[in-house]
Amino acid sequence: MSAEVERLRIRRHGFRVAAAVAVGFVWAGLAGQVIPFLGPLFAIQLLMAPRPPGLGQGIGMVTVILAGSVVMLVLTGVVGDRPVVLSAFLALVYFACFLAQATGRGGGAPFLVLVVAIIVPMLGVLKMDLGQPIVAILLDGVGTGLLLTWAAHAVFPDPGGLPPAPPPPAPPVPGDGSTLRAITNAGILLAMVVYCMTNDALASAAVVPITVASLLGQLALAKGPVAVVGLMVVNLLGGIVASLAFTVYELRPSAPWLLAVVLVVGLLFGGKAAADRATAPIYAGSLIIFCILFGLGVSPLPGTAAESFSTRVSFVLLGILYTVTLAALLWRPTQADVTVAT
Repeated sequence: MSAEVERLRIRRHGFRVAAAVAVGFVWAGLAGQVIPFLGPLFAIQLLMAPRPPGLGQGIGMVTVILAGSVVMLVLTGVVGDRPVVLSAFLALVYFACFLAQATGRGGGAPFLVLVVAIIVPMLGVLKMDLGQPIVAILLDGVGTGLLLTWAAHAVFPDPGGLPPAPPPPAPPVPGDGSTLRAITNAGILLAMVVYCMTNDALASAAVVPITVASLLGQLALAKGPVAVVGLMVVNLLGGIVASLAFTVYELRPSAPWLLAVVLVVGLLFGGKAAADRATAPIYAGSLIIFCILFGLGVSPLPGTAAESFSTRVSFVLLGILYTVTLAALLWRPTQADVTVAT
């Protein structure tokens, strides 16, 4: 691939991410969606893959989200007053998702399931009235994410056509440490979810555990203290930019202005994610944090006090410090870590 074609590929990838996020927010606002960041959040995960999901993959993803949402909702309703049972089930789900991420399976689906397994129990325990069933909200989000992904690839196609499909991931090697890492990550996330559900100050702060889930996947890419600090700064930047962007949006709260504001931010983070595949998950994670915080500002969840953005950014900082600290204390090197180090 020539240098010019590669530059064009990077630009179009950045435009795809930015356009999907911006259009997703405008669509959510016009449609009156209760959780407007879900569609853009799912689209970011799908657009980070080298190829868009096919129709069959899209149907499979909707089916997985539907099944997971229904199971989570029923389980929360049945054993929501028995935290030990609920926590044990969530631990299994989190472990399966982190293991899939560690072995490169499922693309963006494991993170989407993690988001569902965070939002549904938190809202279910709160018994928050969202005006429509949470399953319908999540299906609307994943459907919107798929449509945004396909539309973005159609409007900004890769030069020379789609890249070849990546080879299937190698099966996990026994003793490579990925299973233990997945167990550790599941414990770290579960502890934060339980803490949020039992703490009145954080009961509706879904951004905290979602930040933890996103950051746990990014930390595997950070080699050395300097890289970890840079990762923390970039993620915190997503929250700060959300605060600034919402302030700008409030000057002229209209659909065209919303499109312009989010498009600029999407180009900032999406362009960085497209420029380097090695650090793409880090900037995609920052854009996810931006989407959540900005989405809560545009349309706060009903029945909850709308915290100030300084409070919300502090939630992100809490999630970052918590994750980095526990990962430093509990993580053990995997085979991938040893390979990179040598």
